[in-house]
Formats: sequence, structure tokens, C-alpha cells
Amino acid sequence: MGKPWLNHYPEHIRREIEVPDLSLPEMLTEAIHRYGDQSAIYFYGEEITYNQLGEMVQSFAASLQEQGLEKGDRVALMLPNCPPYIISYYGILLAGGMVAQVNPLLVDKELAHILIDSGSKTIVIYEPLLPVLHAIIDQTEIEHVIVVRLGENEAKHDQAVDFETFLKKATTPPDPVAIDSVEDTAVLQYTGGTTGRSKGAMLTHRNLVANVIQQYEYFQDVLTPGEDRVLTVIPLFHVYGMTSCMNLSLYTGAMSILLPRFDLEEVLQTIRDVQPTSFPGVPTMYIALNSHPKLSEYQVDSIKICNSGSAPMPQEVLRSFEKQTGATILEGYGLSETSPTTHCNPFFGTRKLGSVGIGVPGTDYKIVDLAEGTKELAPGEIGEVLIKGPQVMKGYWNMPEETAQTLQDGWLSTGDIAYMDEDGYLFIVDRKKDLIIASGYNVYPREVEEVLYEHPAIEEAVVVGVPDSYRGETVKAVVVLKEGASCKEEELIAYCRKNMAAYKIPRIIEFRDELPKTSVGKILRRKIREESQNK
Repeated sequence: MGKPWLNHYPEHIRREIEVPDLSLPEMLTEAIHRYGDQSAIYFYGEEITYNQLGEMVQSFAASLQEQGLEKGDRVALMLPNCPPYIISYYGILLAGGMVAQVNPLLVDKELAHILIDSGSKTIVIYEPLLPVLHAIIDQTEIEHVIVVRLGENEAKHDQAVDFETFLKKATTPPDPVAIDSVEDTAVLQYTGGTTGRSKGAMLTHRNLVANVIQQYEYFQDVLTPGEDRVLTVIPLFHVYGMTSCMNLSLYTGAMSILLPRFDLEEVLQTIRDVQPTSFPGVPTMYIALNSHPKLSEYQVDSIKICNSGSAPMPQEVLRSFEKQTGATILEGYGLSETSPTTHCNPFFGTRKLGSVGIGVPGTDYKIVDLAEGTKELAPGEIGEVLIKGPQVMKGYWNMPEETAQTLQDGWLSTGDIAYMDEDGYLFIVDRKKDLIIASGYNVYPREVEEVLYEHPAIEEAVVVGVPDSYRGETVKAVVVLKEGASCKEEELIAYCRKNMAAYKIPRIIEFRDELPKTSVGKILRRKIREESQNK
């Protein structure tokens, strides 16, 4: 059916990209040559230049090799956003290893799964997380523990070496390692675990370099190489933070302003004091910023571009944030399996609210029927999104059957339900597995959530299906009210009755003080659904 989205590209933005035969460490080396004395990292008032970063990456790689790391060995990285994260990540790759990404919020059982699945023998870990590791270390192949301390604690632990000490261990430069950018996996990006057992998406050097170049090409009108400052509060272990914050920043000579967590006051003070030019965020972050009574006093107008990803952006939240700040939020879309970015609303053209935009350069996509997944659908028809491009993963680590089901003829089955309009703009309706079927009607949770977010008392909302002996499933809404607001169940149901079809109206309303979220701020719909079904 052609690629109608390419009609929106201005002449200076390439429709296709050539991905250079470049590994991630080679990409960093080029940036060091270009931006050597400029700041690469800002962390609580301390700055690290590109030259200094390069030296530390070299030292870390050499120490890993001296310790016995060989090409293809996996090293687990379990850190919050901090300079040792970036140093370790690139050091592992320079030494020829693979990075196994680990969420610092995992409990011992979840950590054990990733360490066992990846076969990691070394882990770089934040010191307060050591008890979680010690609880399961005997089940794993871990032989070396490198501990990052961000405070003054000098406690010693068996099998552990301090990060700073480890950096100084090597006495010679690292041995060069031949990296095949197309075939060699750089990162095992474990899916967030929100849909069951976590799987390791194998992202090659080419996948990750390609996605950096795709984003640079697409956003070139708002990027100023060597001058940008990127507020990096999205966790770097998350695929969105890894590529859109860390890797893209290093490619363009930007300064990454690292914050280890989203603390509203700390984020606002950092915006005021350091004046970032870019802020990749998620909807829950924008919701929190919206609620701050003195948002306009923190000079948020320094930010040229706000990206939103990882979860659907409620339109009412977007409108409110833009009205208060004057900033433009561009909602995008991607997956762990696509390194991650495949779509974004364009800065250079029409932004369609409710849409995740059009494909970034070199990305092809189509909508196919939900029944067989083989028939390509016409504009406006709802089906599953399939994606093809240089950013699509190599496959799932040690899972050939799942890989074969997900990747066919180069096309990735996303599991997301969506439609495309005649201009090629993509509208995500919901996850396939989140679809609620009530009395034979398809109810898409996001559609109901959009209405709930428009209610003046609602801060956050999530909609799930729960078993119903008569209807099969019934619609349940779990909501958090804004501070100081009040609203009763019958009032909210009456509001929904005025704004949506009868079969979509939540029959059950649950009020909570907060919703469970992933470390990146994505609401854990699966957990809420499981809790609701067990009641």
C-alpha cells in the first residue's frame, strides 16, 4: 500500500538511511575525537569530559580483560543513572562483551532469572542492592562483583571489588577486539516483565547504531551537535533511556544530565540550574510536573523538545503541560525489540494528537488482520502492527521458538493493536493481551482511560478487564484522585455514561492512593489486573 508517511518528510531529511559498519565503541571514539574537551556527563555538579570518559572506558575494558573476560561474555549491569553506568556499558562493549541490562528494582527471584538466563559471570551493581544479589548468587554463575558506591559507605563484601579500585587495576590498554556490527550482540535488553517471563532481546551493534542515526536524522532540526543538554532521568537500563538519552547524546556531543530517580523537586531544580534543552520523559512524569503549583517559576522554557514514550500519553495531560510551559511534547513509539524507536510525531510537520506519529527514516510498517496476521488492512482498519527496519532485534536470547513466532521475513510482530490513517500516522489502540471482551464487544482500555483523564478530579487511571459470569469480562477502572479532590463512584460512572458507549462504561471503580509502576514510570496494568482477578 506504499509508504504515505514519506510524503510528510521535508527534502533535507532522508527517507532511508545508510547504517555505517560501526560498533558502539567506535561510535564513542568518533565522538571523543570531535568533542574531546566538552562535557559528556553532568552528575550533581560534577562534569566529565568526552576525553575523560574515553580514558575511563578504556581502563574499565582493560580491567575486564585482565580479569578474564572473553569476546561474547555477558556482564550484568544493575545500576541507577550515574557515571559508572555509562563507563561500564561502553567498557563492557569495548572489551568484546555483551551488556545484560538489569532493572535495579528487581527482587531476588527476578534477578536470578536474568543472571541464569544470560549466563553472566560478572555483575556491576549498586551497593545497596547487594543483599538482593547475595540471596541468589549461589544459583548463578557470578564469579566477579563490581560494586558502585555513590555515597561514603566503605563497607566491604566478599567476592566484591570497589568500582574505583577496579578502574585502576589494569596496567596496559585493552586488547583490540574485532566486532562484527551486524552479527555481534551488544545488549541483552530484557523485556520489562510486565507481561510475564522476561525475555532478552538481542540488540546488535548495528541495531543500536542504526536507531541513533535514525533519531538524529529525524530530529536534526531541533538538535545542535556539541551544544545540547539532555535531562536524563529515564533509567539507562530501560531501552528508551539507553538509546534516546545516552547513545544519542554521545553521538551528537551532548551533555547528559544524569539523575538516578524521578524526584519532582530535584527535577525542577535541575531544570532551573542546568537548563537542559531536551527532556525525554514518560506520561507519569508529565502528570507530576503538571500538578506542581509553581511549575512556571523553574524556567522550563529552556527545553526545546519533550519526547514522550514507553506508555500512551493521555491527551488531556499533554494539553495541560503545553499550556503551562509553552513546550512541545512529541509522542513516540517503540519497543525493546526495536532498539527502541520506530515512530514519533514530527517536529518538522503535522502533529496529530492521539497518534504516535510516523515512521522514522528507514522504518517500514503495516497493519494486518488480528485473526491470521497475513492480510494487510486499509487505512482506518484496526489490526496488529508489524514493523521492519535496521533497528529490529536479531531475536530473543536462547528462545528460538519465540523468535520464530515474533520475526517472520524480517517483519516484527509487535502485539500492539492499532490503525493507520491515510497519511500514514499510527494510532495505538491497545496491547493485544489487554483487550477486554465484554458481552461480545471489544473494549480498548486506552479509550476508556482517555475519558477518565478528562475528569477534573482524576490524577491517574488504569482500566482492566475482570471475569464476569454473565458478560465474560467486565470493565474495571482503578483511579488516583488529584490532591484535595473528591469524587464518588456513582459520580464517576455517571460521568462515563455521558461520554462513552454503554458497553465501555466501568462497572467497578476502585480508588487508590497510588498505582504500581515500573521503574520507568509505566503503570503496571498486568499487576492491577491480577490483583483484581484474585479478589
